Amino acid sequence: MTPFEFLLPYSLEEALSLLDPEDPGIRPVSGGTAVMLMMKAGVLRPTRLVSLHKIGQQHAAIEVKAGGELVIGGQAKLADIECHPAVRAGWPLLTQALRGVANARVRAVATLGGCISHADPHLDMPPVLAALEARIAISGPRGERMVRAEDFSTGYYETVLQRDELVTGIFVPPQAGPGAYLKMTTRAAHDWPALGVAVVLKMNGEQVQRASVFTGAATDRPTRLLQAQSVLEQRGLDASAQRAAAQAAVAEAPLMGDAHGSAPYKSQLLRVALPRAIEAALRRSRSHA
Repeated sequence: MTPFEFLLPYSLEEALSLLDPEDPGIRPVSGGTAVMLMMKAGVLRPTRLVSLHKIGQQHAAIEVKAGGELVIGGQAKLADIECHPAVRAGWPLLTQALRGVANARVRAVATLGGCISHADPHLDMPPVLAALEARIAISGPRGERMVRAEDFSTGYYETVLQRDELVTGIFVPPQAGPGAYLKMTTRAAHDWPALGVAVVLKMNGEQVQRASVFTGAATDRPTRLLQAQSVLEQRGLDASAQRAAAQAAVAEAPLMGDAHGSAPYKSQLLRVALPRAIEAALRRSRSHA
C-alpha cells in the first residue's frame, strides 16, 4: 500500500482547511466503509485521509426542529438514525429503508453524509432522501449552501461537492404521506440492489394529491419518474392505474445494465417493483391508522 497521511482534525473548520480543491488524492473519511474497500481494490490511492471522527458531536446530532423538519448531522451513523424514536415516529420510510442497508455492522459505522457523498448509484439512501424532498447542507471555505437531494448526485460516483467541501447536514421535511422503498436484489436481501424504487404519496382522502417516485441502482443517479407520478396523480391508485404508472416508468427511466442485470431485465424489475412499492406504502399507512 502506498504511504499516506492520516490526519485527525478537531473542528469542521480545521477539517476543511486540510482539504485541497486541486488534489484528488486528499479525501475526507467518516465511517470509512467505502474508502477502505476502494483502497483494498486499488481504485483509490490517497495521499492524505482527513478523518471526521473528532470534528464535534453536533455534526452527528439527530433532532426535530420547531417547524417539524428533521435535521440529521452529516456524521450521524445509519444505525443511530434507524433507531431514533423521532425518526421512527415521523419518518417511517427512513427507518424502513435503513433496515435493508448492508448489515448491522456496516450501519453501526457508516455515516449518512459519507454515504451520500460516495454517490455509488446502487446506494439505497439517495433515492429515499430524494423522494422525501430532503435538502443537503454543504460546507466549504466559501460558506454553506443547500442543495436538493435529487440534485446532489450528478452521475456515476459524481456529486455537486467540490473537493474542499463536506456534507454537514441533511434536512428532511415532515413525511408527506405513506411511503415505501423497495429494493430488488439478485442475491441476499441486504446486497446491492439491481433496482431500487422509493415512493411517497401525499393523499387527500382517496385522491393522490402529489406523488414522489424515484428509482435508483438501475440509473446513474436517483431519477424522478415524472410520467409515473403524473399517472398516479391523475388516475389514482387502483390496480389499472398502478400498472399504467409502471409502464410509464419503464418508458421514461434511463435504465442501464451492469453486473446486476441487463437494461431489459431491469425494465421488467421496474414494471414489477413500482406497484409493489405503492402497495407496501398503502399497507403501512393502514397499519398505522
